[in-house]
Amino acid sequence: MSRSRIYTRTGDGGTTSLVDGSRASKSSARVEAYGAVDEANCWVGYALAKVHRQEGDSVLREPLVFLQHRLYNCSSNLAVPPRSALAPTEIAPGDVEYLEAVIDRLERASGPMTCFVLPGGVELASILHVARTVCRRAERRITALAAADEVDPLVLMFLNRASDLLFAAARHANATLGDGDVPWDKDLPVPP
Repeated sequence: MSRSRIYTRTGDGGTTSLVDGSRASKSSARVEAYGAVDEANCWVGYALAKVHRQEGDSVLREPLVFLQHRLYNCSSNLAVPPRSALAPTEIAPGDVEYLEAVIDRLERASGPMTCFVLPGGVELASILHVARTVCRRAERRITALAAADEVDPLVLMFLNRASDLLFAAARHANATLGDGDVPWDKDLPVPP
């Protein structure tokens, strides 16, 4: 039985292999884009690990598992360069619609927003807020890539909804596990 190796040494010169076998600089816009999606996915995984430890928080489990798998699909899609003979992994309109339905459900459960909220609260909400901001960065990287090269518009749309889902999930975590949203107070007095 042969053992696969984690290290290949092929990236030691600053390039990486795309899905079709072509090489790209590790600093290219394409690699930056799918790398940012991968980072967002790691934060979602961290949040999911916390959800698995929470009693009765199955409301977030299924959407976050789905999100992780689709974020991987997004990374795979972005790792196939345009004009490649390989077809990229697809993101379907139904994937975006599912996120929208979950966001609507979480917003109904958490109640209307009455103020801007700070990224904090319970630990799970804080982790989800970090995942959200990394997801927004991935969205910016994909937008930059799209300005220079072809990008599946559904990938960009999915990332946009993914960050909205993570915001709604953070609010849900604060509503169910904490004291609700952490409101922004622009006039907060200087502590004594």
